[in-house]
Amino acid sequence: MKKITILLSLIPIIISAIWLAGCKTESTNPLKTVSHVDLNKYLGKWYEISKYPNKFEKDMVGITAEYSLRKDGSIKVLNHGYLNTLDGKEKSATGKAYVADKNTGAKLRVSFFGPFFADYWVIALGDEYEYAVVSEPSRKYLWILSRSAQMNDEKYNKIVTFLSESGFDTTKLVITPQAVEKP
Repeated sequence: MKKITILLSLIPIIISAIWLAGCKTESTNPLKTVSHVDLNKYLGKWYEISKYPNKFEKDMVGITAEYSLRKDGSIKVLNHGYLNTLDGKEKSATGKAYVADKNTGAKLRVSFFGPFFADYWVIALGDEYEYAVVSEPSRKYLWILSRSAQMNDEKYNKIVTFLSESGFDTTKLVITPQAVEKP
């Protein structure tokens, strides 16, 4: 009888544990993209302001991404950065992308490894294409990009608020050190 009483008293704890295990800090709502991306305006150089940490950018700082149009209509992607410090060893990777959603231009597929492509979705974009926020449907990856190496705190905080409201765990964002631009 004592064992049954102990087991019965554990039921609320077990139910709570199961419920909490099912909860996620990130949204399970489908990820929404911006309604339109003008590819010609999007091309060019972007500075990584912050991101979710990932293994392919481990220990990298001063990261930029440069997009240019190829003759075949696809997009050349050149990612560049430095190992550990802004004076560190330079590293770069060249990839290829294509627009996967011709209606909006906001969903792309990108590859740095042969035939393996990943989603690249533009989920926020400044009116003048001064910033962009990129992720993918599972929300495992996230980048905040800017046309300049620094972003003012007010704009950055508005983006972070938008991300939080969109189901992202903004506590995982890590600022990417960038060199100070010279006038």
